[in-house]
Amino acid sequence: MLKKLKKNQFLFEELVKRDFKKKYKRTVLGMIWSMLSPLLNLLVMDLVFSHFFGRNIDHFVIYLFSGNIVMAFYKESTKGGMKALTSNASIFTKINVPKYLFLFSKNVSALINFGLILIIYFMFVAIDGVSFHPRFVMLIIPVVCLVIMNIGVGMILSALYVFFRDMEYLYDIFLTLLTYLSAIFYSIDRFSAEVQRYFLLNPVYVIIKYFRTIVLDGNIPSIQYNMLCVGYALLFLGVGCFFYKHYNQRFLYYV
Repeated sequence: MLKKLKKNQFLFEELVKRDFKKKYKRTVLGMIWSMLSPLLNLLVMDLVFSHFFGRNIDHFVIYLFSGNIVMAFYKESTKGGMKALTSNASIFTKINVPKYLFLFSKNVSALINFGLILIIYFMFVAIDGVSFHPRFVMLIIPVVCLVIMNIGVGMILSALYVFFRDMEYLYDIFLTLLTYLSAIFYSIDRFSAEVQRYFLLNPVYVIIKYFRTIVLDGNIPSIQYNMLCVGYALLFLGVGCFFYKHYNQRFLYYV
């Protein structure tokens, strides 16, 4: 895979540039929307939910922001990845290039946006009086796991979308459900210990909790928790690779 990426490096770089430029084409603020959009979203959620859910949560803005940026990154990567094949059919039906190249470019573009948002996130952390400490370096683990998981989910969705265009509408409904089940604006402490364990079945929540544990609690999650995080990433990547390998030849007949 690395050899193929290096061989098609120029195409890959151009795809990333195209995806990034296309997102802000004909907008007045351009790249500033990468940072302004999550801030406006955070403001709305803070106004709506702080009075109902945030009274007993310390640093509620950071608590809310942590969930918000992880979910936003997941949504952008996977929704963009879903149409990675169909939107680039005119390229790979004419020349022989690895099809995962188009999916990777979508994820790199989303990762750049996520990096810009993280800058604002850490500014809010400082403003809110949350102490910075060396354990912040460990945030690289959930970020890497999230990137890998996004690629895997994107592979699954893009493969399914080639054959079933209904996936776009079904996935929007799923994302709405996932948002409410990821404890972005509420704490799961109000639930019983048994119910709290069910939240760990949600891989996005697992990443969100990892962020909050390091930033807000100042702790590093246990080895078991790290294994769970890595396990979800590898599981989705494995399933995604299987889909691409199994249906690789059939993509050409359906796009």
